[in-house]
Amino acid sequence: MKNKKILLVEDSPDDQELIRMAFEDGRVANEFVVLSDGIQALDYLFCRGAYAGRDISDTPLFILLDLKLPKLNGLEVLQQLRANPQTALIPIIMLTSSNEEQDILTSYQSGVNSYVRKPVDFNQFTEAVKQLKFYWLILNESPLIGNNI
Repeated sequence: MKNKKILLVEDSPDDQELIRMAFEDGRVANEFVVLSDGIQALDYLFCRGAYAGRDISDTPLFILLDLKLPKLNGLEVLQQLRANPQTALIPIIMLTSSNEEQDILTSYQSGVNSYVRKPVDFNQFTEAVKQLKFYWLILNESPLIGNNI
C-alpha cells in the first residue's frame, strides 16, 4: 500500500516549515501537501479549481488544520468536511495558537478529532509536533487506511 499524504492547512510560512521539519526529523515517508487557506483546502479535498484533475479517492491520512486562516477559517473548513460523506471520516487535528474556550468547544462540537495549541517556544512546538506524529502515524488506527472513499 502506498503511503497516504498528510494535509497541512496553515497560513504561516514559519509554522509550515517547523511542522514539516518536525515530521521529517522522524524520517516520515508520507508526502506533505501544504495549503495556506481554507478555500485551497476545500478545493484540494473536493477536486475543484486548480485541483480538478486530482484523484478524489486519494484522501489524506489526516489533516493538520489551523483555526485562523485567510479566506475561509478552519472551523468553516471543518464543518464542510464533516458534512460531506467523502471527507467525514478523515481525522482532523486543529493545530492553532488559539486557547479560547469557545474555539475549543466549537471545534469539538463540529467534529474535530483533536485540538492542539501551538506552543510559542520553538523546542516545545517541535516536541508537540513530534508527539502528534507519533500518535497519528504510529498509535492511531484510521478508518481510511486501506480504504478508498
